[in-house]
Amino acid sequence: MVLLILFVLKENTGLWESIKLHGKIACYQNILELYLPGAVYSAKGEVENYQTQVESELSYEDILAREAADENYVDENGKLVETGTSLQQETTEAAESQVSEETVAEQTKTQPEQMQTDTVQASVLAGEKKVVYSREKLNDFDYLLQNFYQVDNTTTINSSQLNADSLLGKDLRLSHDPSTPQILIYHTHSQEGYQDSVPGDASTTVVGVGDYLAKLLTEQHGFSVIHHTGEYDVGDRDHAYSKAGPALEQVLKENPSIEVVIDLHRDGVREDTHLVTEINGTKMAQIMFFNGLSRTTKIGDIDYLYNPYIEDNLAISFQMQLKAAEYYPGLTRRIYLKGYRYNMHYCPKSLLIEVGAQTNTVEEAMNAMVPLADILNKVLTAAQ
Repeated sequence: MVLLILFVLKENTGLWESIKLHGKIACYQNILELYLPGAVYSAKGEVENYQTQVESELSYEDILAREAADENYVDENGKLVETGTSLQQETTEAAESQVSEETVAEQTKTQPEQMQTDTVQASVLAGEKKVVYSREKLNDFDYLLQNFYQVDNTTTINSSQLNADSLLGKDLRLSHDPSTPQILIYHTHSQEGYQDSVPGDASTTVVGVGDYLAKLLTEQHGFSVIHHTGEYDVGDRDHAYSKAGPALEQVLKENPSIEVVIDLHRDGVREDTHLVTEINGTKMAQIMFFNGLSRTTKIGDIDYLYNPYIEDNLAISFQMQLKAAEYYPGLTRRIYLKGYRYNMHYCPKSLLIEVGAQTNTVEEAMNAMVPLADILNKVLTAAQ
């Protein structure tokens, strides 16, 4: 019976490849249960053998890292889900509906060097809060979860980890002055580009966006920043996190004064999704903060992906998210929580940030760095 089930799955190429691609043992079990109730338990040996094979080829972290880049997953019914659209807030949908095909075409023609950055900075920077959130509301776990987070089906979170008082109580001010490096920006996926990126020109990819963020943090806000441009996803994207880890360790060892680590990415969404917002008349890509919890719904806490800084990681992403919501409504999507680690265990103040998607222009991504740098400054200096 088990062999027959496996044969049927093999013959259904799309379903089988989806299972293999995502390494989703839980989904494999759920699919068996869906089509033949009770088969999961009789097939336990085959499931365990398959899990061993997957672990020997790719770590769970690398498998989920691939999913994080695409924002796709297989749901409990074995259906491939693209979550880019579902993660957009209502402001995204409203903004997207106002962007005509002609506008998108015109934006595509715009090159990064044509940007008048001084004008963008002056017009975008917020002087005061646009929205005020009461601490009472934020301390309501359901309200906090529904308004600030998107929890992937691979993991779980509870009120002991998402407590507003605790998250906001973390003092995230930097303890070192800018005479030594304070912030590190790097890219696990350096090859991620945008709608109008120029092949072979790193300045038009997420690396170029990182250059601009580093410039803003240095010149506008007075931080000391290192932008590491090592490439870890060339020819082998699946192992990018494993490859980036040792290099990240080395940079931090050579620069012990670094207190903030930013892994800057570009998301992947459906081609008909445009993650754009408008702030003070300037169109920009929406950004998303991402956290790994080192815990899956199926397995529980993953000991070999231990992260002593999960609470700190959650604190800095939430403080960033709240500042964005207060000063730049519509700039951010909800914080995405997933089951693994994503190299966020090297530094307490670690941020994984998705800047727009492949459907955004380079200019939209660059524009988003102006408010992002301002938000970082507000959180890291406790500025109001």
